[in-house]
Amino acid sequence: MNLTDFSSSALSLLPPLLALGLAIATRRVLLSLGMGIVLGTLLLADFSLGTSAQYLFDVVAGLFVADGSINSWNMSILAFLVLLGMITALLSLSGGTRAFANWAQSRIKSKRGAKLLAAFLGVFIFVDDYFNSLAVGAVSRPVTDRFHVSRAKLAYILDSTAAPMCVITPASSWGAYIITVIGSILVAHGVTDYTPLGAFVTMIPMNFYAIFALLLVFAVIWFQLDIGPMRQFEYQAKKGSRLGDESDNCADLCDDLGIEESEHGTVSDLVLPIVVLVVATISAMLYTGAQALAGDDVSFSVLGAFENTDVGMSLLMGGAAGLIVALAMTIKQGIGAPAISKTLWVGAKSMFGAILILLFAWSIGHIIGDLQTGKYLSSLVQGNMPSELLPVVLFSLAAVMAFATGTSWGTFGIMLPIAGDLAAATEISLMLPMLSAVLAGAVFGDHCSPISDTTILSSTGARCGHIDHVSTQLPYAIGGALVSAVGFLVLGVTASLWLAFAATTLAFVALCFALLWLKKRPCKAMA
Repeated sequence: MNLTDFSSSALSLLPPLLALGLAIATRRVLLSLGMGIVLGTLLLADFSLGTSAQYLFDVVAGLFVADGSINSWNMSILAFLVLLGMITALLSLSGGTRAFANWAQSRIKSKRGAKLLAAFLGVFIFVDDYFNSLAVGAVSRPVTDRFHVSRAKLAYILDSTAAPMCVITPASSWGAYIITVIGSILVAHGVTDYTPLGAFVTMIPMNFYAIFALLLVFAVIWFQLDIGPMRQFEYQAKKGSRLGDESDNCADLCDDLGIEESEHGTVSDLVLPIVVLVVATISAMLYTGAQALAGDDVSFSVLGAFENTDVGMSLLMGGAAGLIVALAMTIKQGIGAPAISKTLWVGAKSMFGAILILLFAWSIGHIIGDLQTGKYLSSLVQGNMPSELLPVVLFSLAAVMAFATGTSWGTFGIMLPIAGDLAAATEISLMLPMLSAVLAGAVFGDHCSPISDTTILSSTGARCGHIDHVSTQLPYAIGGALVSAVGFLVLGVTASLWLAFAATTLAFVALCFALLWLKKRPCKAMA
């Protein structure tokens, strides 16, 4: 099928901008994504209705079948969502959720402690951002609900610990992917001072957005820095509404599951399935990675396994193991098959709203890829520009690209090679700072984008209205980005990591004081 080439046209920005604008204006995610999909399809088909229909059918079919076989990545992620919904429902049925909440309440004495629990779990479960958001949300939600923490605040904690931890951790799905891309860039430009892993580790303190987004989460929790929409949601949660303004944007996934909890549940009924879920997922990632290495006749290493792992299949295998254990814990209490069957259906059904949004997001992501929006955006920096400004410019461009396309990984794939080329052509010593700027900008843009799958899954993990999560997280993400921009500007001008980190730290302290000042301002919604 012949599609119109938009790689050098600003028109390639229209579909993502339409989807993003409508999502913010109407708070109706599916409608907004659908309109962006339709506009992108018409543009690519040169407004031919027949070609548009055929192209859209191919895109949707490709979500389920690719290259003549099942699209294993997409189907694994969707199946994992269903499994996790079932596990969550079974944990409620067995009484494990209630028992864990009671146990935590006896040890966690404050609202701050409940939020810190979610944040620390988000930091320590770093193997994959999808898994982090969903699993940590399932464990933390009963405790945060008990202490009247808004679901919007929980979604912010999940989203702002998941991707930032994954992007600075070598032993994660993100780290393995990034190390692979960096390795090819270093080889292409003859850089032998670093191994791919050594370069990644050196870049960790340069990833200012990831580091200071994590620090900001703990500052927001400790000092209760609730501003803007987040302040209103926290106030409403304190009054008894866990979700805030439920009338605006609450899909089925935000509703209570309506499951009658057992009175005989224990903490182990919740902890054991989740521990098995985590251990089985990590083990499966190592196993699938080892299988890939064996197929290429490469000796096993942990990093090599993570580089070659099948994340989707690993999540599916871990989810299946967690479900089996959750079923066993439920059956052990003598709960009958009819109640279990009903609960499994309710749990699966609770994920249908999130699955539908994810399918729409994948569709528009494919269309934006065909429009070559990323290629057009990347062309904007390939001109005459002082090399000292390139790190902060690349940070900004990667942020815009990830925001418009809804994918940080896609932004990595496009922008990291471009950053490498620019560094080689201008100032090779800025290679790692420029690569770090791309990583940081992509995570920031992904945090802000309503069409990002990781943002969608953070909403799902917290069972929060999706646009509610986007709107409440946005002020904190922008604050973290401004702090990071200071760091990349100083890093480009001085080429000193220590000076850049010191400047970023000062900017972060200034941000915290600004948030404290905003917190003290009167809020109409609380009057």
